[in-house]
Amino acid sequence: MKNSIEKINQFRDERNWRQFHNAKDLALSVSLEAAELLEIFQWRSSEEAIAAEPEHLKEEIADVLIYTLMLADDLQMDVSEIIDEKLAKNAIKYPIVDTIDDQNS
Repeated sequence: MKNSIEKINQFRDERNWRQFHNAKDLALSVSLEAAELLEIFQWRSSEEAIAAEPEHLKEEIADVLIYTLMLADDLQMDVSEIIDEKLAKNAIKYPIVDTIDDQNS
């Protein structure tokens, strides 16, 4: 992950784009790129969208990830750490529920 962030930042810095990448604008860009990703699925089933536009899907997923990683890095947040923290919170919020089969054993 760190290597990806370094490549992203190098790409951005070589073009002097950091000046345009404040937290608000990066958050907006995440949302806009997520909307472009969602648009691929509009009026199609998942299967149809995936089959029709696999390259476009990869590009939009990459755009969402790039902006998200830039935002986290600019806010000095360790992506692996914040994911681990969120998964721990989610584990408490959404505990594993025993299935009916487990309860009857």
